[in-house]
Amino acid sequence: MRGIRLRTGVGFRAGLGFRAGFGFRAGFGFRAGFGFASGFALFGLAGTILIAASAAAEVTDDKVLIRDVASVEGIRDNSLIGYGLVVGLRGTGDKQQTYFTIQTLASILQRMGVEIPPSVVQSTVQVKNVAAVFVTANLPPFARPGMPLDVIVSSAGDARSLEGGLLLLTPLYAADGQIYAAAQGPLVVGGYAVGSAANAKQVNHPTVGRIPNGGLIERDSSLDLTKLQHVSLLLNDASFTTVEEMAAVINHELATPAANVIDSRRVEIETPVPGNANLPALLARIENLEVRVRRKAKVVVNERTGTVVLGGDVRLGAVSILHGTFSIEVTTTYAASQPNALGSGQTVVVPETRVKASDSPARNVELNEGASVEELVTRLQAIGATARDVVSILQAIKAAGALEAELEVI
Repeated sequence: MRGIRLRTGVGFRAGLGFRAGFGFRAGFGFRAGFGFASGFALFGLAGTILIAASAAAEVTDDKVLIRDVASVEGIRDNSLIGYGLVVGLRGTGDKQQTYFTIQTLASILQRMGVEIPPSVVQSTVQVKNVAAVFVTANLPPFARPGMPLDVIVSSAGDARSLEGGLLLLTPLYAADGQIYAAAQGPLVVGGYAVGSAANAKQVNHPTVGRIPNGGLIERDSSLDLTKLQHVSLLLNDASFTTVEEMAAVINHELATPAANVIDSRRVEIETPVPGNANLPALLARIENLEVRVRRKAKVVVNERTGTVVLGGDVRLGAVSILHGTFSIEVTTTYAASQPNALGSGQTVVVPETRVKASDSPARNVELNEGASVEELVTRLQAIGATARDVVSILQAIKAAGALEAELEVI
């Protein structure tokens, strides 16, 4: 006997939304019983995690350091990648059908002066103690030869675990194809895998390991600040308001119009600045200046996990929400139909299908102009909205023009 159930449908209607203006609130308050030190409140909503930052009663400016909202153009990390072998595994390496592992091992042995006939390589070489891996690292700014790097080693084949392995000397390349570092050393793996087939146990992810200070920089990639004619600061989040405020703060601090706004993300500073011939000292002085930042109102929704994050400056327009539930349940059972004891019929399986439909009355939620996040959360809790309901309702409110914030679904 087997039952098949299908449920469909969550219906609602969003009414008209009217916006009379925009409200911005930078301060954060706390809701009793749900407060956290970070200024966010956590709400349980019928299987949904709803995080909201409640706004303060008065509009205030959020002052942050320039180094927290901007970076210097050209001073950044660079990604490195390499391909190599991990040896010394305890039978948890790649299998024989992973041909590139055997090929790499034969190539390394050939460079060491050990010749292996191709027929032997393809038929008899076992690589259970060897694993082909990719090695990645980040090259920091102003890196000099001899500086150590942390590297991450990830299995490229079908190895079960890299526990106890040793990475052989592996060159690390940048996007330009040049070698900038080399890595070698024993792996630190935060997990293990033991057993085989149905009788096995695995903890964490044993096919990825780390080698602290396992890489050494071999090529100088530092930026020569003395040759720069100008320095550009790049905002992490584009904003004409913030970039203009940043330029004004820098010019006021330097007492000269050295900073110019290029676009909504970039501020260009001419060098050398009178009285500031030392560029590192100038940048240290600038990055510790405070600038007023007005955060963008934003709502982030993760439908997979049912998480909704709303900033405290999110405001709602006047809107009416009708929320109801319509469900159809189809159940199929299979029964055996047998003939009489002396009959000439056959035993057959007969499906029995039952259909049940239910429609709950629509529940109404009305929000006035300028409604806060806390009011929205309270109303949604009252009507028992689920995770998918919340996502759909927020999208409908945005479509109706009553959500004064950017809606991002991840």
